[in-house]
Amino acid sequence: MTNESQNNVILITGASSGIGAATARAAEKAGYRVALAARSADKLKALQDELGGPERALALQCDVQDFDQQKAMVAQVTEAFGRLDAVFANAGRGGSPGGFSEADHEAWRDMILTNVYGVGLTLQAALPAIRKSKGHVLLTGSAAGRATIPGSMYSATKWAVSAIGYGLREELRGSGVRVTLIEPGMVDTAFFDEKPKHALVDEDIARAVIYAVSQPRHVDVNEILIRPTPAEE
Repeated sequence: MTNESQNNVILITGASSGIGAATARAAEKAGYRVALAARSADKLKALQDELGGPERALALQCDVQDFDQQKAMVAQVTEAFGRLDAVFANAGRGGSPGGFSEADHEAWRDMILTNVYGVGLTLQAALPAIRKSKGHVLLTGSAAGRATIPGSMYSATKWAVSAIGYGLREELRGSGVRVTLIEPGMVDTAFFDEKPKHALVDEDIARAVIYAVSQPRHVDVNEILIRPTPAEE
């Protein structure tokens, strides 16, 4: 971590568990003040206490599908910490089995609103502050957004996140703002009902985020695609 980034501020959505919580821990250890956003107030408060209390970590209950809540979230960050240097649009959820033929369409609705619409709202809410700091935008995509997965609406949402990342990078070209897509393969988190047999852990993804934000300002890490090492035969 460079001296320039010491004590900077990163906002993480979906911060109450999994990749978001692991990234918050890694960022605080690297010197960042962290803003933690999620729907679960109890989990956020516990993580805030773990990371040193309100001087180092801000707990913000927020539903990313609600733009008013997202705008209030960013306003609270800038009021508390005076700036915003990075935003990690990480909030997301999975779908349900059944493919396009039989999956629960109501689960699709919530997933699309979280994984795609919610990401767009996070960007729109945070970009004024990020432009001001010439900061960094990171998005949780997926290896599923780089491959064709039969019958997967979840994969479709992550293809959309990839497109958002590419489009945002071009929109911000010349602004000094960097954009990084973080694209994990299988990660062992609460996302899955059953523990995957061969998977990454959330700390692996957190290290990738810290790698991206810790680069010199003239280095823009566009994408990090992370998969488990293939199992030995």
